[in-house]
Amino acid sequence: MPEVDPQRLNAICPYFTMFPLNFPLSVLEKYAEAGQWVFDPYCGRGTTNFASRLMGLPTLGIDSSPVAVANSQAKLVRVAPVTIVRMASRILREVPEAHDVPQGLFWERAYSPGVLHDLCRLREGLLSRCDSDARIALRGLLLGALHGPRRKDGTTSYLSNQCPRTYAPKPAYAIKYWNGHGLVPPEVDLMEIIDERAERYYGARLTTGTGRILLGDSRERHTISRLAMGNRISWVITSPPYYGMKTYIPDQWLRNWFVGGLASVDYSTERQLVHRTPDTFSEQLGRVWRNVGHVCHDGARLVVRFGGIMDRQANPLSILCRSLERSGWSIDAVNTAGSAARGKRQADTFLRNDQGSVEEHDLWATWHPIRSRT
Repeated sequence: MPEVDPQRLNAICPYFTMFPLNFPLSVLEKYAEAGQWVFDPYCGRGTTNFASRLMGLPTLGIDSSPVAVANSQAKLVRVAPVTIVRMASRILREVPEAHDVPQGLFWERAYSPGVLHDLCRLREGLLSRCDSDARIALRGLLLGALHGPRRKDGTTSYLSNQCPRTYAPKPAYAIKYWNGHGLVPPEVDLMEIIDERAERYYGARLTTGTGRILLGDSRERHTISRLAMGNRISWVITSPPYYGMKTYIPDQWLRNWFVGGLASVDYSTERQLVHRTPDTFSEQLGRVWRNVGHVCHDGARLVVRFGGIMDRQANPLSILCRSLERSGWSIDAVNTAGSAARGKRQADTFLRNDQGSVEEHDLWATWHPIRSRT
């Protein structure tokens, strides 16, 4: 059997607006030293944390999305594929009947009855307890398999009817699409898909990732202090939400349901940055940079990839630079990173009227605590 590429694990579950693995990996490979802690206060799908694991560096991450946290945690565990499969079988034995199965036309058309029932059994088992490497890995696998496209030959490695894999379709649109194309939910073997994905993502030989991922708000200093637990950070590599991008939970509503959220689209923006004005947004980013600095070594480095979306008449680089004023971080360099080309990261199905993205930049800064004014 050919050896599994260890970098595959980074693709365990798609996530909107993720930056490529080679971004944090190239920084850490070139500049980081052994034993240095790496932190991402907007960890998203955990790309910075996974890059740290590949480099053997301890890592920390925070995100306000339960989906992001589950995704990131799945990239730090070490577990054999067979153990994941056995855990899935164990949970199905422990939860013989699902007590909370969503109802409605969307759910009838999205999943076959047997798949939905078994999926809900696994969901209930993981919600009641997800404190082992096998359970964390299983949750990550299922989040990735929850929805996606069929292959050209009609087969699928996903559990759903035809869907995008990066974001969840809105129910009314999905029903209309499925009806219009005569699509019905596939009768798939849930355990077979778990087995296939466990081997694909956890078949490589990786050391256990040292670190922690926390569900929380980086605007709260005590949250970051609690996560760091006295460890001093040397590297902060991150990509905050772009100004105007506030649909992370609605876009991930199906995965959010699986980790305990509503069985309907949740349009709330609780715990997210406020996008009222560029100044408001910049002030909140600045609060995060100051909070992060308080758990950093003097001379720690901050590397930020930042951009924006076309429907917001604001300069992303100006927003980012203003957020760093009087934060204790001094800007060393700003480099262009091209365009995010977000459309290329979407599934071809359920295309949206996306107005695109603007040029991104990579900003480098250094922490000087004497300059911080809190």
